[in-house]
Amino acid sequence: MNIVSTLSEQLLRQPFSKGEDEFNILSKYQQIAYGYSLIENSMAVLSDLKANKSYIYNGSVAEKLGIAEKGSAKNINSIWEEDIFDRIHPDDLLMKHSLELQFFHLLKSMPLEERPDYYVRSKMRMKNNDGEYMAIQHRMFYVSGCIVGNLWLSLCLYDFLPVKQEFDVSEGLIINSSTGETLQPDVKKCNNILSKREKEILSLIEKGKMSKDIAETLSISIYTINRHRQNILEKLRVKNSLEACRVAKLMGLL
Repeated sequence: MNIVSTLSEQLLRQPFSKGEDEFNILSKYQQIAYGYSLIENSMAVLSDLKANKSYIYNGSVAEKLGIAEKGSAKNINSIWEEDIFDRIHPDDLLMKHSLELQFFHLLKSMPLEERPDYYVRSKMRMKNNDGEYMAIQHRMFYVSGCIVGNLWLSLCLYDFLPVKQEFDVSEGLIINSSTGETLQPDVKKCNNILSKREKEILSLIEKGKMSKDIAETLSISIYTINRHRQNILEKLRVKNSLEACRVAKLMGLL
């Protein structure tokens, strides 16, 4: 899943600096994550992007899915909690990663003081030990940054949706918790991953146009078209144009 490579590169390769109070900040958010597992019965995952490490605290959700016992906790040397991801429906997992990539770009474009107000909420299907999919709500927060302004700690919460609520797969929302404002993915500030010209070219590629045809349509050289095509693949971290069109659609870029 190439979008995971994009996320890994952009999250883990941020320039981090050493803060004076990092240990106490990390301890505070570990307690907060643990609190969610107790109060909301969540699976709570606190990820340290600087150390590439995650702290997982399991409420009843984890036990009912057959992932771990209620009240248990563990640390893993990765920001990717594969035991959880393996239970998520593949389409929903791709959508989750796509939404989080857009969320990352949105926050990086915001002033530091506004970032803590936003979080991502989406619905997904997760498989239990009997192979049955269950409706899960996923929320994600970037809860702390580092001195140079990059994102450091993220908190993911997995909870059951109400039993009587009709379940469908949601593309998710980015929510401002201080105002109640909701943003659809790619609206406003998260739509700048590709340039206007790159989106134009990718749209023509999706329609089956070859480089020669695109060059004639846009009155530019084939060399320029091919350079744009290569830039699109690199930005979306995909191997070919077919994957680029699929990922761009999921991200709302087309």
